[in-house]
Amino acid sequence: MRKILFTNTDGSLSVVHPVRNTIGETLTTDAEIEQRAWDKLPVDAINPVFVDESAIPTDRTFRNAWEHGGNLVTQNITKAKNIAHDKRREARSAEFAPLDIKATIPSEATAAEAERQVIRDRYAAMQTAIDAASTVDQIKAVMP
Repeated sequence: MRKILFTNTDGSLSVVHPVRNTIGETLTTDAEIEQRAWDKLPVDAINPVFVDESAIPTDRTFRNAWEHGGNLVTQNITKAKNIAHDKRREARSAEFAPLDIKATIPSEATAAEAERQVIRDRYAAMQTAIDAASTVDQIKAVMP
């Protein structure tokens, strides 16, 4: 059964998966079920269109970077980079957390700072690689 793509007023993409209602269903064909789903679209849906299921990516890593590209879903590289940077920041913060306490203990501060610098360097290289990427696959390859 086909899916429906449309852009929301906030710029995000919605994918509608028409389904058969198993309780008291009177609709019998895919076309009837698709029409019912179409009729229930929000009034502010922008550019709704039916697409084949193959037009929708199966990898949802950058789901919030998906955009309506006619009869297929495209991935906005800038949004994908922002998603990757958010993941990078989260991972870096998680690695820093145990060292934050060690850094306040005088006998462990020097070692903790050395460990923190290794983490900073690794994530700085990751940031540079994300910024230089030109495809979502390149971004995904360097993400934490």
